[in-house]
Amino acid sequence: MMLQEANALIQAIRVNLSKVIVGKEEGVDLLLTALLANGHVLLEDVPGTGKTMLAKTLARSLDCSFKRIQFTPDLLPSDLSGINYYNQKTGEFQFRPGPVFASILLADEINRATPRTQSSLLECMEERQITIDGLTHELEAPFLVIATQNPVDSQGTFPLPEAQLDRFLMRITTGYPTFDEGVHILQRFRGNNPLQDTAAVATGRDIQELQRLTAAVTVSDDLLGYMISIVEATRKAPAVKLGASPRAGFGLLRAAQGYALLRERDHVLPDDIKAVAVPVLAHRLLMQRGPGSREGQAAELVQQVLREVEVPAEPVMPARGGRVD
Repeated sequence: MMLQEANALIQAIRVNLSKVIVGKEEGVDLLLTALLANGHVLLEDVPGTGKTMLAKTLARSLDCSFKRIQFTPDLLPSDLSGINYYNQKTGEFQFRPGPVFASILLADEINRATPRTQSSLLECMEERQITIDGLTHELEAPFLVIATQNPVDSQGTFPLPEAQLDRFLMRITTGYPTFDEGVHILQRFRGNNPLQDTAAVATGRDIQELQRLTAAVTVSDDLLGYMISIVEATRKAPAVKLGASPRAGFGLLRAAQGYALLRERDHVLPDDIKAVAVPVLAHRLLMQRGPGSREGQAAELVQQVLREVEVPAEPVMPARGGRVD
């Protein structure tokens, strides 16, 4: 796939999202970046701000299997993975797959389920497989988990454990719309729901090819060192109890590559790393004052790290003929 072809495909997906989603350009770009980087996304915001609508619009834009499951306190791990049941007609046990056997899984309000059910997604998200009754099942490719959650201080929520948060490539917060955006939303939805008219513009194979191109985006050794310096700085900060993991460093690399491809480039710039550092790193940090203060303080700390860590000189990248190999 040529770089120009990749850009056209990404733009088609972005246009599809803009037909339903008003504003939220930064959140949309980060969501597409995670898709390109083959990473999972945690959408966190107050109820009613369009988290589920954003996830469903992306799913409608891709010709892939899609499942949505509403997380509740009584949800069991088997409700996600599926079960082996006894078929009286055949006299044999048969496997009934759960919603994780889909290319795109929308885990709505994930923090309303118990930690036991939350942890059932760990193997799926990291290894793209799931083990049921001792038998391992491979999941479809591409496989993307888009989880939504209300703020952790909302009533009836169970905070996600650190191991679970570390599986999400990004945590994205879009916030309330502006006045003009609010008016535009009402105008757009006062008739039919535009989501119903949204058609797929890319296939699963297209997404896999884009993900392959993302992994081939060039990153200089100086920028690799810059990323590690940022990750290590989060571990040394006095306000941090638990810093960014090696998985976070790899996630920062992939996200920067995806953001560069989103910006129609075949090489990473320091600005790409800065653009994705907060959504990639902040949710992985455990602050000294406890989980309740994680999000705001952690984001501020990552911003401070970005100001303090020296940015390497931008290398001159050779021309590559418009192709990412």
